[in-house]
Amino acid sequence: MPSTAYIKLVPASNKQEVSLADLKNLFHYYKEITSKTGQQLEWEYEDCAFPYEIKEKYDVNGEWFYLKGTKDRYHYILLGVGSEQIIEEDGQIKTQNFIQVALPEGATHGDKGKANEFCKFIARKLNGELHLFNGRIMYLYDKK
Repeated sequence: MPSTAYIKLVPASNKQEVSLADLKNLFHYYKEITSKTGQQLEWEYEDCAFPYEIKEKYDVNGEWFYLKGTKDRYHYILLGVGSEQIIEEDGQIKTQNFIQVALPEGATHGDKGKANEFCKFIARKLNGELHLFNGRIMYLYDKK
């Protein structure tokens, strides 16, 4: 089930560039808010909401990191940042930054569900354009 989703940073986004450190900070924030939800519910919600550990390989020049599952139904989710050249309506070439979320071979349906959840969370926080795994697009920014 290998597939990829993208969160594209459009002109209406909060940021025009995002680094891996920014992305990790968003995951730490996600863990923080889910733990507060768990405190309100008196339940260990954080462990269920984010059943992963953030891991890095040191031989990839800081281009990506992955989430390694801590429970048996979750394996891996890969995350990276990049940019592409796009042609705007007026014909100008512009650089557009994006976040790539990939499910490697051997990813489970649990990984895909969590990846969709994380993509929506990140796209909402950044006011981005989310290209889902199934090819559909969600516009999570204010259109002018």
